[in-house]
Amino acid sequence: MSTHAEHAEPLTRRRFIADLVELTKPRITFLVLFTAYIGIALAPIAIPATQTLACLIGLVATVGGVNALNMYIERDVDKLMTRTANRPLPRKRLQPKVALAFGILLSAAGVTLVTLGVNLISGLLTLLAVVSYVLLYTPLKQFTPSALYVGAVPGALPPLIGWTAATGSIELPGLVLFAIMFWWQIPHFLAIALFRKDDYAAAGLLTLPVVKGNQATKLQIIIGLLCLIPTSLVLIPLEIVGSLYFACAIGLGALFLFVGVQGLVAENVEAWARRLFLVSLLYLTILFAVLLFPAL
Repeated sequence: MSTHAEHAEPLTRRRFIADLVELTKPRITFLVLFTAYIGIALAPIAIPATQTLACLIGLVATVGGVNALNMYIERDVDKLMTRTANRPLPRKRLQPKVALAFGILLSAAGVTLVTLGVNLISGLLTLLAVVSYVLLYTPLKQFTPSALYVGAVPGALPPLIGWTAATGSIELPGLVLFAIMFWWQIPHFLAIALFRKDDYAAAGLLTLPVVKGNQATKLQIIIGLLCLIPTSLVLIPLEIVGSLYFACAIGLGALFLFVGVQGLVAENVEAWARRLFLVSLLYLTILFAVLLFPAL
């Protein structure tokens, strides 16, 4: 018996454009833009505005293309989850071949723009993000909860790409920004996996809560936080940030860890996971925003 999600919906030009935009996951794209720009701004070398725009526009195209390819690959999985069942492909508002072509073209254009408009190193890192997300992380989600750590690599690359866009080389401060983003994603996405546990289980995605249970997930969150907090402090001895960043890193890190530890005794796991998710967004937004004022 067919479900409503399996019936094609009427397509208008406005709906078609809106669906293409939805394929790119705009909220994720904004996060990539923000963190990449921080990498550019924090670097000791100022670059022309045209080069900054080439980097940011190229990353927007790349991330949009990668997300479209992710939706193409997971279109059958998305039908099984409440959160994703109304996406363009499960609802058959777009044909899969349209999403595939759109994703490939957008990703290729983005990588090309970063490579030619910025530099080769930034272009290669952008290509690495595409390959690791589309060809490794996306299919691995159906086989192992360790896919999270694979997916954290492309998610952590934007600030490093921003740094290399300005400096032309991979240097320790850029790698620290990469590491901060990498470890931040562990508690952030495990929190999502906890409050969306039933959805992921129904779709057959092997997240840590589905495979190992809530308690093992909570412990991994604590481990991620204990790696994140000292990593965030490495920027201080590198002398590229000031006392404001130090205070924020300590204060925000303490808050993040406090809420994370609360999960060990939380009775309402879903409510706690949602609170941790919100704190993770607060942490990253403020910590990276402070990097815009390194002299303070």
